[in-house]
Amino acid sequence: MALAVGPDAVTFEKLGLVIDNHSFVPYYVQIVDRVRDLVKKNKLREGQTFCSEGEIAQALGISKMPVRQAFQKLRAEGLLVIAKGKRPVVGSGRVPWNFQQLRGFSEEMRRRGLNPSAQLLSITLEDPSIEVAQALKLDTGERIYRARRLRSVNGEPVALVTSYLPARIFAGIEKQDLEKQSLYSIFEESYKRKLQWAEELIGAAIAGDEEAAILQASAGSALLVIRETTYDSQNVAIEHSLSLLRGDRYTASVISVRKTPDRVPA
Repeated sequence: MALAVGPDAVTFEKLGLVIDNHSFVPYYVQIVDRVRDLVKKNKLREGQTFCSEGEIAQALGISKMPVRQAFQKLRAEGLLVIAKGKRPVVGSGRVPWNFQQLRGFSEEMRRRGLNPSAQLLSITLEDPSIEVAQALKLDTGERIYRARRLRSVNGEPVALVTSYLPARIFAGIEKQDLEKQSLYSIFEESYKRKLQWAEELIGAAIAGDEEAAILQASAGSALLVIRETTYDSQNVAIEHSLSLLRGDRYTASVISVRKTPDRVPA
């Protein structure tokens, strides 16, 4: 019996979903792994109507809880789009990044139910470029720390992030654990710099050989480029960063609100 409806709907039979009751792998993980595999093989396509939590739980003879956990995970990964009052829809697999909230990478990923990690590639004390000096409003002769990190989600490389930090503010930051601690938490907890706001410039680029190798992507593939300057509660620029994110995993999400136009005197 087909459980989902619509001409291009995903039926339970199409999912081919079977739960191994003797496996140590939790039910929700088995469901997530199956859906990921179907998307990877292009057997599930963006825009298709998906089964509901209740339909899958009933067909498998399990409670809704593990199915709900699976849906939360799939939604966090951009593989399911779930709107209130509507049936789930297969997503693109790209995670939308909401730039209206000032969150660090780790905060954003954990909020989506994902497991973030970082690998410190290098950290050096050096003279800033003109772009960095202007962004951080540095005085002549000031130096910066340049920290380069590879960010991964669920063990998969997704972003190459280079952070530029004023040395006068972050003296000794090279001694911090930049792999197990987020930069934002170091800013606020170790250096007592409360974060307030950030300015982002979003663009696109093509992955060169070096970036492609680090991100385990193909040379020439699309990258989402984010240049960001972060300010503390005193409106002091404390970080300028350049993030290169795999375009097959991320999209930019910005909400625009129309305001009533100012009246022009006749």
